[in-house]
Amino acid sequence: MSEPGTRILIVEDEADIRRFVRLTLEAEGHAVYEAEDLRRGLIEAGTRRPDLVVLDLGLPDGDGVDLIRDLRGWSAMPVIVLSARSGEADKIAALDAGADDYLVKPFGAGELMARVRAQLRRSQRQTQSGEPVVRFGVVEVDLVRRSVQRAGQPLHLTPIEYKLLTHLIAQPDRVLTHQQLLKVVWGPGHADDQHYVRVHMANLRKKIEDTPSMPRHLLTEAGIGYRFVSQA
Repeated sequence: MSEPGTRILIVEDEADIRRFVRLTLEAEGHAVYEAEDLRRGLIEAGTRRPDLVVLDLGLPDGDGVDLIRDLRGWSAMPVIVLSARSGEADKIAALDAGADDYLVKPFGAGELMARVRAQLRRSQRQTQSGEPVVRFGVVEVDLVRRSVQRAGQPLHLTPIEYKLLTHLIAQPDRVLTHQQLLKVVWGPGHADDQHYVRVHMANLRKKIEDTPSMPRHLLTEAGIGYRFVSQA
């Protein structure tokens, strides 16, 4: 069950899908609000101040990506996109605009709720006081001392590897695109150098993961980017 008072806004023009999502969320104890177009979605987001938004991209009066951009001008509330658009370019556009996750239609209730729970956990952690030590698996990252240990032993990371790791763990369960990581870690002049991310991520996995070829914490979103998961 969800935390009491958790509010979720659904912005979806297809009534059947909206009803399915609403019933799924309400079964978990969430308070649910609905909007069927972009204009109403922005109004509901501004007045209801939900804890999370579930958003379709193909709205009758505009593109859901525009709603995300508008929302990011004044709020960091998590946004999960539900869309029939399955192309990498569409996913990247939504994530770069500020979406936190992307789920392609058709989807199952179980997967939807797992992603909702992940985003609510991430949002809750961000509103709490900052924890200087992050632990996952046998790895411990001390953000104050800028040190990393694995199974109690010091782990040497290059400056790029450390910056890449800490940026990912600062936003757990969120998909970060290659472009987002390049901008933060390497700077805006490296927007097209996706191979930088792949090479350093491969090296980082060799140091962090038990089985680098089957990572449990530093996950790949094929063609899009990466996601950090603390609990495998």
